[in-house]
Amino acid sequence: MLRYLTAGESHGRAIIAILEGMPAGLRVETASIDEELKRRQSGFGRGKRMEIEKDNVRILSGLKGNVTLASPITLLIENKDFSIEKLKEVLCPRPGHADLAGLLKYGFTDIREVLERASARNTAATVGVGAVCKIFLDVFGVEISSKVLSINGENTEEGMKEKILKAISNKDTVGGIFEVTAKNVPVGLGSYVQPDRRLDARLAMAVMSIPGIKAVEIGLGFGYADRSGSEVHDAIYYNKAKGYFRKTNNAGGIEGGTSNGESIVLRACMKPICTLMNPLDSVNITTKKSSKASVERSDICVVTAAGVIAESVCAYALADAFLEKFGADNISDIKKTYQNYLLRIRK
Repeated sequence: MLRYLTAGESHGRAIIAILEGMPAGLRVETASIDEELKRRQSGFGRGKRMEIEKDNVRILSGLKGNVTLASPITLLIENKDFSIEKLKEVLCPRPGHADLAGLLKYGFTDIREVLERASARNTAATVGVGAVCKIFLDVFGVEISSKVLSINGENTEEGMKEKILKAISNKDTVGGIFEVTAKNVPVGLGSYVQPDRRLDARLAMAVMSIPGIKAVEIGLGFGYADRSGSEVHDAIYYNKAKGYFRKTNNAGGIEGGTSNGESIVLRACMKPICTLMNPLDSVNITTKKSSKASVERSDICVVTAAGVIAESVCAYALADAFLEKFGADNISDIKKTYQNYLLRIRK
C-alpha cells in the first residue's frame, strides 16, 4: 500500500524522498518531521558534518493546508555542504564499506562515485518518510521509540561514553546494540499466508536496509536457542476488560508473522563505522599497489542515530501493514474500519 524512493548524494544539492500511498485527510506538520531529523543527528560520537548540516524539511507536494491529499508526498532536505563537484577523487577503498564492491559493480574509476550515494547521509530521507508514518500511526495510538543497549560491550551510560572517548583517542570507531519498541500495535498486522506478508520478515528487512546494520533479532531472538519451549512461549490469558493477553512477551509481539497485540520489540547490531582516522591496509585501484585506505570526514559512533533511523523504517513497515489491513484512501474511513475491527475481536 505504501512505497517510497529516496534520491540524492552526500555532498549533492539535496536529499529527497517521495512517499506514495499515505491516505487523504492526515494533518502533517513540518515541525514534527524536523524534530525527527534533529534526533537522527544526535548521539555522542557524531562527526563534524553534524555541525554543518541543520536538517530541515521542505514539503514540495502531497499537502494542501498541511493536510495530505493522497497524492505522492515529496520531501526535500537541502545539503549545506554542496561540494560534490569540487571534492578530490578517492582511490583506496575502505574495508567494510561499499567502496570496492560498488566500484567493480558499476565500472567506476573514482570511489567518490560510490560513496556519495552509499553514505549514511541519505538516511535523512528515510527518517523524513518515517516521520510522516509516525504521524499516521500516532492517530491510532501506536508509539515507537528506541534506546541504546550497549556500545562496544559496555551497557552503562558512563561506560559507553568512555568507550567512545577511547575510540576517539585511538583514531578508531565503535558499534553497538540498540532496541526498538512499538507499543499499542493492534493484533492482526501482517500474515502467515505468504512469506513476503509476514510482519517479522518485513521489519527485519527494513532494519537490515540501514547502512551498517549486521544483525536483527525479534523478542527473545537468539535467546530461544538454549531454552526449552516450556520456558519461552508466552502463555495466553483472557478477561473481559483486556480480552486476550500475555504476562510475558518473549515473542516480541509477533507470532506466525502476525502481530499478537503485545508490544513489538526488536534489537539490532550496528557495526563500527568503516572510515578510520588510522586507516587499515588497502589497495590503490589505479596503481594496484598496497596503500592505506582513504580517510573521509566521518563519525566515531552512530548507534543512537541508528536507533532513530530504525524507528523510522519500522514506522514505515507498520504503517504499510496497517493500511494493508484497514484501508488506504481516507483517514476518517480508516478510523471507522479500525474501530469496527476492535469491537469484533473483543467479543
